[in-house]
Amino acid sequence: MHPDQPLPREVKVIDTASLLGLEARACELGLSQRLDPLWVKANAASDGSHYLWPALWNSLSHRPDVPRQLRCELLIALRTGDRVMSLLDVLPDDFAPLPKVTSRDEGMRVSELLNRSPTVREWLLREGEGHANRLP
Repeated sequence: MHPDQPLPREVKVIDTASLLGLEARACELGLSQRLDPLWVKANAASDGSHYLWPALWNSLSHRPDVPRQLRCELLIALRTGDRVMSLLDVLPDDFAPLPKVTSRDEGMRVSELLNRSPTVREWLLREGEGHANRLP
């Protein structure tokens, strides 16, 4: 991948099964930004729409065998009806085929939700589940 490649400027919408697959892949590869797939499975709305918005390119300089990743802002729909924000490192080959948001209005709504949604950590603390050993 060319080092000057621009960041993709598209928002992807994914279902929970796809989110779980991306989180599991990030765990398998030891990528820096990810959630525990078991936490995601227990808390993500099973029929929810989740969104990925590329924020920057990330590389693991100490692991040249791992390709450069897109560090994405991740908006997760939870079973409780809440939405939370996290980060997820995704390989470009895994990101490219995901369905993209097709309307500007939906993209703007996702942007607003990302800006005002609590992080997973903030949500857990607010919900009273904020013990350090329980944070994903």
